[in-house]
Amino acid sequence: MSLTGTWSYPTAIRFGAGRIAELPEACIAAGITKPLLVTDKGLKSMEITTQALDILDAAGLGRGLFAEVDPNPNELNLEAGLKVYREGGHDGVIAFGGGSGLDLGKMVAFMAGQSRPVWDFEDVGDWWTRADADAIAPIIAVPTTAGTGSEVGRASVITNSETHVKKIIFHPKVLPTVVISDPELTVGMPKHITAGTGLDAFAHCVEAYSSPFYHPMSQGIALEGMRLVVENLPRAYADGTDIEARANMMSAAAMGAVAFQKGLGAIHALSHPIGAVYGTHHGTTNAVCMPAVLELNAPEITERFDRAAGYLGIEGGFEGFKAFVQEFNDSLGIPRKLSEMGVGTDRIAELTAMALEDPSCGGNPVKLDEANVKALFKAVI
Repeated sequence: MSLTGTWSYPTAIRFGAGRIAELPEACIAAGITKPLLVTDKGLKSMEITTQALDILDAAGLGRGLFAEVDPNPNELNLEAGLKVYREGGHDGVIAFGGGSGLDLGKMVAFMAGQSRPVWDFEDVGDWWTRADADAIAPIIAVPTTAGTGSEVGRASVITNSETHVKKIIFHPKVLPTVVISDPELTVGMPKHITAGTGLDAFAHCVEAYSSPFYHPMSQGIALEGMRLVVENLPRAYADGTDIEARANMMSAAAMGAVAFQKGLGAIHALSHPIGAVYGTHHGTTNAVCMPAVLELNAPEITERFDRAAGYLGIEGGFEGFKAFVQEFNDSLGIPRKLSEMGVGTDRIAELTAMALEDPSCGGNPVKLDEANVKALFKAVI
């Protein structure tokens, strides 16, 4: 079976090995004549980034680059990116990389023509209507990991550098106009990044599937996304050049991001403040938190995971699934405790307060309060 396709759900997606070569065509489709490629510091000098710039340059689209994006991007990165965008006379953004590059790139395009601070567009009520929609620059997204699925999302997560709180900035036009999903770009990921990003996609699917909200389309996408991760992440981890596994993981990442329109939950409510305060890898943090959150939510999710387990080829219903998750983490080199990632117990009260303010709380099957959130932090740290 050929793992190549051209999709329009939820946006135009050019999927398949080698399709990075279509970057100039994607720019034309999006109406971009002078793009700024936005990526993170780690990708700045990597071959895949140079390749993308070479492709743009050969097509007469220049070599515009901003690569000063932190692992947890913040408003300082955004201001620096906007300065480069405006001074360079760019008319669109290529958001390139993992979650950090994609999120920051989308925000550069979003904020390029706005007059209000980025925090005024937090995903609260109808705050997104405050934005001048006509001033949002076109966006092309090129993921180089298989995890966040930010390439098919209408929001970005930006950390406030002063408060260390992660905020979700939303607008419908933040959804990229064109996505190029080329699994060859993920071949060079180290094992620990392959594992962490892959388990981020898994967490998105697990939480969407667990969410009590009614959204049958997302429910089905989440279930199939879990299957793709279960069957393909071990292959990609064992052999980074397995293009079929890499392609299926890229699909799973996009599916997780589409599915969590249904809601996230305590896994992300915990991992967002931990990442903001300690700078931990988001997907790896999610993976560490997952077993404890499944245990908390057991009264509300057992029946649906009894059904899902069979589809995933896991024996024992929910209990079997829960055991599988811990074994899956172990097989991929994921720590069992966040303390192994530098997280301490001295800030649990602060982390708990931040978690309870996180929008992800609203999608958790079991209502989150100070007592059970604090207990979760104690369990995972």
